[in-house]
This record gives sequence, C-alpha cells and structure tokens, in this order.
Amino acid sequence: MNTIDKNKKQAVIAGAGPAGLTGAYELLKHTDIHPVVFEESGDIGGISKTVRYQGNRMDIGGHRFFSKSQRVTKWWNEIMPLQGAPSLDDRLLGTTGKEFAPKGPDPEKTDRVMLVRNRISRIFYLHKFFDYPISLKLKTFTNMGLFRTIEAGCGYVWSVFFKKPETSLENFYINRFGKPLYRMFFEDYTEKVWGVHPSKLGADWGAQRVKGLSVFAILKDMLKKSFSKKENLKEVETSLIEQFVYPKLGPGQLWETVAGEVSEKGGEVITETPVKEIHIEGNRVTSVTVDTPSGERREVPCDYFLSSLPLKDLIQSIRGIDVPDDVKRIAEELPYRDFITVGLLMKKLSIKNRTKIKTFADRIPDTWIYIQERDVRIGRLQIFNNWSPYLVKDYENTIWIGLEYFCTEGDDFWKMSDKDFTQMAIGELTQIGIIDPDDVLDSVRIKVKKAYPSYFGSYYELDKVKDFLNKIENLWCIGRNGQHRYNNMDHSMMTAMVAVDHIATGNNDKSEVWSVNTEEEYHESK
Repeated sequence: MNTIDKNKKQAVIAGAGPAGLTGAYELLKHTDIHPVVFEESGDIGGISKTVRYQGNRMDIGGHRFFSKSQRVTKWWNEIMPLQGAPSLDDRLLGTTGKEFAPKGPDPEKTDRVMLVRNRISRIFYLHKFFDYPISLKLKTFTNMGLFRTIEAGCGYVWSVFFKKPETSLENFYINRFGKPLYRMFFEDYTEKVWGVHPSKLGADWGAQRVKGLSVFAILKDMLKKSFSKKENLKEVETSLIEQFVYPKLGPGQLWETVAGEVSEKGGEVITETPVKEIHIEGNRVTSVTVDTPSGERREVPCDYFLSSLPLKDLIQSIRGIDVPDDVKRIAEELPYRDFITVGLLMKKLSIKNRTKIKTFADRIPDTWIYIQERDVRIGRLQIFNNWSPYLVKDYENTIWIGLEYFCTEGDDFWKMSDKDFTQMAIGELTQIGIIDPDDVLDSVRIKVKKAYPSYFGSYYELDKVKDFLNKIENLWCIGRNGQHRYNNMDHSMMTAMVAVDHIATGNNDKSEVWSVNTEEEYHESK
C-alpha cells in the first residue's frame, strides 16, 4: 500500500466492480478521505469486466450504458467522452446507412471513447424472430399464427378486467400481458434464468425490472413515435429505449480506466486480495483483515467501510460483535443464480438478415437474441460484433458470439467439463438452426459466481439483515451483491454515489442508499 498522510481518514472498499470503483472515485472527488479498494479476483469491473480471449473480447452478460440519471450519464461522459465528429466509428454505427469493418490503428491505442449503439434485441421462438419487447406489428401476428393471435388477444382483454393479486411474478406478468402471452414469452425464459417457476418468484422483481412494460405501454410508445420524432427518455420505459452508449473496447475498458484514475489521484486498487474479516468495536468498523497474494494475512485500519461483498460473505466475516442467529441464517440462505458464457468464434451464422437494417456483409443486426425455444437450455445469445466492432479481432471474416446459460454453483451444468459443456452448447445452437458446427473456429467457457441475486426463499426476510447492518455506523452496503438486489450497472453506481454523499455530510442514515432502484425514477430493465 502507498504511504499516506496519517491524519487523513481512510475508507476500505470491498470489490472493484462498478459500485466499489465509483465509491473510490467519488471519495477522491468530494472528500479528503483516502480510498483503498480490495478486489478478490485479478480482474477489474466485477461482472462488468471485459474478458479477453485470443485477441477477442467478451462482455459478460451484456452491459448497455443507459441511465435515466443525469448524474450517472454525466459521470460516464467525464470518464470516457462520447465520440463526436463523424469518423470511422460513426460509419461503423451505420449512421450513414452503411456499416464498414474497422480498419486503421490498433484499438488499444485509440482514444477512450463511448460509441452510440442501436439497441436491437429480438426473441427467437418457434424458430422465428419476434421483436423484444414483444411488439404489436403485423409480423408478430404472422409469426404467431391466427390461433395464437386470437388466444393472446382474448387473454389480454381478460387480464384488463380480471386482475390477479400480485403475489407472484407469474401474476405480475399475466396482469400486464394476459396468460397466453405470458406462457409464450415469459414463463419458460424466466424459469431458465432463475431455476424456479415464476409462480414462486416475488412480484417485486417484476416491479423493479419491468414495472412500466405492458401491452398498454407498447401501444402508447408506438403512438408517440407515430406523432413525434423526439422522445423524453424519462418518460420512456427502459425496455423500449432504442439506443445506448458503449465503450469502444467493452465495459471493462471504462472500469479499468476508472481504476487507473483512482490510482493517479492517490487512491489504491489492489487485486487478488480478498477481505476476509471485518473487525467491529462499538458499532463501528475499525479494520479489516485481507489475504495478500503471497498468502499473508494483514490487518488494514479504516474509518469507513463500503462493502459490495455478497451479504452472505459480509455477515460471515464480521468479528467483534454477536450476530443474531436469524440474521446468520437469512444471509446464509440468500439465493443466487450463477452464470456461464460460452464464446464461439464463427466463420458465419446460419441465420440471415431479414430486417431492413443494413449491416456489414448482411449479418444479423442483433446485440442480444433471447432464446425462448423450450427444447434447449440456452437463455440468451450475444453477437459481440454488434456491441462494438472493436471486440472482434477479425471483424471482417469472423463472428464472435456468446451463449448465455443460467445455473446454480455445484449443479450438473456447473460441474460439466469445459469440453462437454461447449459441445452441448454448439449442439443446441445447431439444433435450432442458428449455426453450422463446421463453422466453429474456436471456443471458450467462462463461469461467473453469484451473478444474479434471486428473489425467493430467505430474501423475504432480508429486512432483518438490513436492520442489523444499519446499526454499524460506518458500514455502507453498495452494489448488486452488496444489497442483494438485481441492480443494473447505473443503479449499483448510484448506491455508491449516495453513500459517499452521506459520508461527506456526516449523515449515517442508510435508508436512501437502500432505496436506490426502489424509487420510480431509478426503475430500469434489460
């Protein structure tokens, strides 16, 4: 660690993801507090990192940089400004009506900028493409067929007049779309993601992620676009937003830049050094114990502790005070969903571009494809070429895709060998006609633990854990796992920003930090 002024207060931050790094940057910007970030892995960015493989880059889970918060948007632009004048990048975006392959200087040496990207996500169901979110276009009804269309229409009308009590995510969806559309486009996919049926998931997950999305919202959006060229982004349901910004080399580029800025401004970001113990005296964190890469244990004093640790790990690490048995049990049993991505380098895809969107070599334009087919386990498919051409080493001659699977650590999926899992994944995409296995050039498998905090089980007793932690004056729980909330990246950043605001003013009330992404202005969905 760097030598610092002993009179300067110190904040220890657990985790170098969006929340932790935002917290460190904000502390340096708005206070005289010295931040030290400890990251367990060797990577920067948490699940927002960019994985490098053989010259190609993977965005784990896909991260659209869009926020209804002006503060977050301004913050991103401060770190990595938006690409300005017309250039090669603009042509890549298709703003001239065409898309070209990236040529020129090594992307590692280009300016760190954000690109404006068109959000194109579709659903693959019945071996056909549907808009995502589901639209009310003629093509949708043609793909569904006459019987399914009539059934869906009757089901929606029924749902308008006969509302179900929103005691589950299933009822939440049915109230907004009707039972037939729910069964077609939500039931199976939701179970793929969470491993439990939507009837056993809480409606508050839907309220957090898709509160404003419904058949009515889609109709309203279509009418607005018919009569107005401009849209007020604060009034548009986030799932209907059509553009976002994106770092040229993926989300990890931004967070690696932030980590560099933190170090340059006098803070510290230390990787491969997990926080193992949190020492508390008189309801204040006084120090933490970390494991160094050399295997030594070291105690680090702190005046503030910002934790993006999973609540399960946080509670287990507390020393110096008694943790009530029910708090231990609730934290221990909090459910998570883990994540596996298979990267496939392809010569080409078997599916063709049937849209009106002009693309390089007439490739499909999608960033994401949601796989709703019932006979495969894959949940979502990313085409990295369309997130940013700079993620692909040979953009002109290869397509770099990511196959997303949801699982639970220790289950059969998790324990499969890389070879067997990759072959299974290739077989599934072949089965539904998206690729030809002979076109696969290379592959890699990436596992991510605790990617998605889940909303069932002991989650409904989480307030007891929050009440216990809130009594520790200088402890601030931030980020997705730090609050056990399925936050988007901007929400995780906001938890850190609000925490630093409170630290700077000496306000120990944690309620506003916990309320990020529960208040209406923070709602967003993928």
